[in-house]
Amino acid sequence: MAVLAIALTGAISAQSAAAAPPPLGGDLGPNVIVFTPDMPQAQIQAKVDAIAAQQVDSEMGTGRYALLFAPGTYGTPANPLRFQVGYDTEVAGLGASPDDVTINGSVDVYNRCFTDGSGCIALDNFWRSVSNLHIAVAGGSGCQTNTEFWAVSQAAPMRRVDVTGGGLSFMDYCTAGPQYASGGFVADSKVSATAVNGSQQQFYTRDSTIGGWSNAVWNQVFSGVQGAPAQSFPNPPYTTLMATPASREKPYLVQGGDGLSVVVPPAKTNSSGTTWAAGGSAGRVLPLSTFFVAKPGDSVSRINAALAGGKNLLLTPGVYSIDQSIRVKRAGTVVLGLGLATLTADTGSTPLAIDDVPGVDVAGITVDAGAVNSPVLVQVGTEHQRGRGGSSAADPISLQDVFLRIGGPHEGKATVGVQVDSDHVLLDDLWLWRADHGTGVGWTRNTSDTGLIVNGDDVTATGLFVEHFQKDNVIWNGEDGRTVFFQNELPYDAPDQAAWQHDGVLGYPAYKVADTVLRHELWGAGSYIYTNVDPTLHASHAFEVPVTPGVTLHDLSTVSLNGAGTIDHVVNETGGAVTPTHQGPETVTTYGG
Repeated sequence: MAVLAIALTGAISAQSAAAAPPPLGGDLGPNVIVFTPDMPQAQIQAKVDAIAAQQVDSEMGTGRYALLFAPGTYGTPANPLRFQVGYDTEVAGLGASPDDVTINGSVDVYNRCFTDGSGCIALDNFWRSVSNLHIAVAGGSGCQTNTEFWAVSQAAPMRRVDVTGGGLSFMDYCTAGPQYASGGFVADSKVSATAVNGSQQQFYTRDSTIGGWSNAVWNQVFSGVQGAPAQSFPNPPYTTLMATPASREKPYLVQGGDGLSVVVPPAKTNSSGTTWAAGGSAGRVLPLSTFFVAKPGDSVSRINAALAGGKNLLLTPGVYSIDQSIRVKRAGTVVLGLGLATLTADTGSTPLAIDDVPGVDVAGITVDAGAVNSPVLVQVGTEHQRGRGGSSAADPISLQDVFLRIGGPHEGKATVGVQVDSDHVLLDDLWLWRADHGTGVGWTRNTSDTGLIVNGDDVTATGLFVEHFQKDNVIWNGEDGRTVFFQNELPYDAPDQAAWQHDGVLGYPAYKVADTVLRHELWGAGSYIYTNVDPTLHASHAFEVPVTPGVTLHDLSTVSLNGAGTIDHVVNETGGAVTPTHQGPETVTTYGG
């Protein structure tokens, strides 16, 4: 089988060599399951099916799993390996290239069927991922034949995946209706067939190659995607950028002759297509020995001591109680979560604080608010550090697949979700969620003002999902900010208009660029309203920006959902109203500039 050789230059390439795979779970704890091609397929099938059965309905549970596949081939076209991916489950290959791990079969997410009258939908299919493998689609029966289903909503990324041999559908059209979905994020992937968007309300695809795209609903965005549909917003609502302005792929595990390592890809500008088309990918290669491998129950003091001693941080699957900030102070530090490792704020802490130093990369984690209010859940730099030679455009601080929850699994309060005070920061696939369902949910219970505040300059967000915050969902104060794809729902649960207004303005905007900002650009953004407690509520506008030549917004849309709530204008005083009797969408193609 193909394994990895780690070159002295830090590049990686695939070659034949003899290497023993890590033991099942190994030093990464019992919830990291490593499969090898020599295992009996029945054993693999039984294990993945057992985990799926446990996790497929465990939306707010504490189970966390990483299913890792060593280089090689699994299943055959005649005897495929097909399995579902439930909540808080990561599926990933361990090769230098996605094509080093081939699954003949499918790795699926289907609609979740409810008994409360909601029917079968994908609207709540959150918190899972698939990455770094080749899915040679095979098997199935009926309308599932030869189709890979990834019917997901937010916080369910697909990265570094090669899909061949059959179809890829982001909608599960095989179960009973209504089959709604609210995704989604794909990056650094190749799909040989036409991808089926189906009922996906919005979707973002970045730096990939596709055989085509079936349709659009409200806000389908592509940047750096070979084979993407042409720019045509609003009819159909495709927003297409030939290149992604700035990005950095997520770090990933690889298995080599010396064991496991983490590859940290470099930052890119004006990129398109996959990073692995010619085989392995460029990047720093960090042996696992350079990481402190944390497990639930490890104290923050112990984690911080390891970070201060020069270690990187690997968070194995589980839920961590965080009573003080995990402090990332060293340039180039990598913090990587496996199995959607979750940091829960205890006693009002800020679970993660990153100094303004270059090259820090934080990826694959969930951060939960606790019952005592936290001022902020993730802090990137501080105001007094900014401009003192920290993060740089060439080696920016980067966050990928970072997901926040205020309420949902338990009581949670936080004034701000993520605050970025550093310059030159990349935010790639963030879902910042004030819960609309679950435990501890209510206007005065899971309180949170704002999902994201950006004070730094030259901050780029690619795939930004921010929902249900009680005041401005996003506040952008820094110069030269850029967002490619933004999705928002305004809060459901304001009790009345008096509770949700300020300074003569009804409600609060989804996305606010400060009046002092001179340069900002946004592409492909949608904001939706569903005020189910008081359907008569109004928001004056979804987007609020200064009127100045350097601030330009492209391809904006608003929608009123389920006959509840009104957005009077799309941006400032421009754009028509969506109302309980006029769902919309209302659109604005270009504003400002």
